[in-house]
Amino acid sequence: MLDIGFTELLLVAVIALVVLGPERLPKAIRTTAYWVGKIRRSFQSVKEELEREIDADGIKQQLHNEAVMKELNKTREQFQSQINDLKRAVDPAAADQGSTSAGKGDTEKPDSKQSVSDAQSSEQDRQ
Repeated sequence: MLDIGFTELLLVAVIALVVLGPERLPKAIRTTAYWVGKIRRSFQSVKEELEREIDADGIKQQLHNEAVMKELNKTREQFQSQINDLKRAVDPAAADQGSTSAGKGDTEKPDSKQSVSDAQSSEQDRQ
């Protein structure tokens, strides 16, 4: 708030002692402390009321929840990556086959022997 050091406070106290004198100085300090406390309490109550109005706690909770969800998603992706790695390690042929067929797409022609056997089985199903 105010950047007042010890030397500044000491200077103000000496000036107040000289100006007010030793009889009136204690009463002036009590009065000043009373008003400073009252002003602080007033600012604190305004601050609390504003926080209630804007629901700062709800916003803080929402931000915390979003951070937790991001962390959970990150962890889920890491687990999914590890699962995929384990699947590839257990069955490397299936992983290679899956990656090559996924890369070729619909432009790949089906195997002629497989097409013939599929046609024969569909013919038998119709009969």
